[in-house]
Amino acid sequence: MGKATLAVFADSDSSNMNESFAHLHFAGGYLPSDSKGWRTIIPSLLAAVCLVGFVGNLCVIGLLLHGVWKRKPSMIHSLILNLSLADISLLLFSAPVRATAYVKGVWDLGWFVCKSSDWFTHMCMAAKSLTFVVVAKVCFMYASDPAKPVGTHNCTIWSLLGAIWVVASLLPLPEWFFSTTRHHAGVEMCLVDVPAVAAEFMSLFGKLYPLLVFCLPLLLAGFYFWRAYNQCKIRCAKTQNLRNQMRSKQLTVMLLSTAVTSALLWLPEWIAWLWVWHLKAGGPMPPQGFIALSQVLMFSISTVNPLIFLMMSEEFKGGLKGIWKWMITRKPVVTSEVQEVPAGNIETLPGKAPSPETQTCIPDTDRCGSPDSSKETTDKVMVPILPDVEQFWHERDVVPSAQDNDPIPWEHEGQETKGCN
Repeated sequence: MGKATLAVFADSDSSNMNESFAHLHFAGGYLPSDSKGWRTIIPSLLAAVCLVGFVGNLCVIGLLLHGVWKRKPSMIHSLILNLSLADISLLLFSAPVRATAYVKGVWDLGWFVCKSSDWFTHMCMAAKSLTFVVVAKVCFMYASDPAKPVGTHNCTIWSLLGAIWVVASLLPLPEWFFSTTRHHAGVEMCLVDVPAVAAEFMSLFGKLYPLLVFCLPLLLAGFYFWRAYNQCKIRCAKTQNLRNQMRSKQLTVMLLSTAVTSALLWLPEWIAWLWVWHLKAGGPMPPQGFIALSQVLMFSISTVNPLIFLMMSEEFKGGLKGIWKWMITRKPVVTSEVQEVPAGNIETLPGKAPSPETQTCIPDTDRCGSPDSSKETTDKVMVPILPDVEQFWHERDVVPSAQDNDPIPWEHEGQETKGCN
């Protein structure tokens, strides 16, 4: 549970636990238990989540960075990249700490990890929550007028992303201040140790933090997604506007699915949070299984998000297919180029193949009729152009300029090319 993971639980799995642990407020994912089953199952689930999520987010980040390298990034492009970076940070740094804490049964990861673990986890989750609000707003702006480009200046994008992470890092700071290691009953533990002078402040924090990080962002994002979806229902007579609206609807449904799935998987963690932070003296403790599984569900968000992107986005699916095809056909294409080009027609350094751009000769009809141009043509070394290379450069030249206003240009490049042909 990325927060105060809490107390010991009054069920059969922890019946042998020392009663002095009963109302301790654990932090850093540390959850002492006598049950060997939980100490095996939870780390195994977290390991599976980390493996699948890391691969999925790596694919999404790679495809998005490839789009940045090819063309100017869009706002939605950058926000999706921000979500994936937060997800992969959680899987690389937070989930392994949780798994290790479960396996050990005692806290031996040190003071700094204890102090920063919950803060880092909640910073990444808060950054994702705030990003969903911004991406919903941008999605509504695009749905309202698909032909109008959303601001994509690099300065604007970097300023917005920086503001998101600054706010996200400040919201969970009380957890950093009051999380620390303590010896209790001869065992090193990671606890939330709140002094009496700060008890009222932390009680208020326990109520406001879920409201600021979960409830309000969810309501704002849902409001903008609802308005964007209603805008997508309005049909235009012009073919280009209709095409843009179809793109907008597909984008809205994909991002809305991601936000709703994240909220549902995050909800059990907040139930456990409120249960622990507002536990009355002598009240029932949350079941150990519920606490453990709520943490697994929270980290599984970082696995589900990239899977939604890869399954619902035509661009991501096309990008994966393109990478796979490139990996499969890379060697045969290089071999065919060497075999098809006669040795007598090329003069090049050993081990270096001429690029398509230097080999291609574009005829000039105004100059081909002159004697000088004919002579120069016979003197030049002509290299045959492979059909697939020629088709590639032809398709690049005929791509419509309307894509410049598309906030997700990397997603529909293939569809536009087919329409032009």
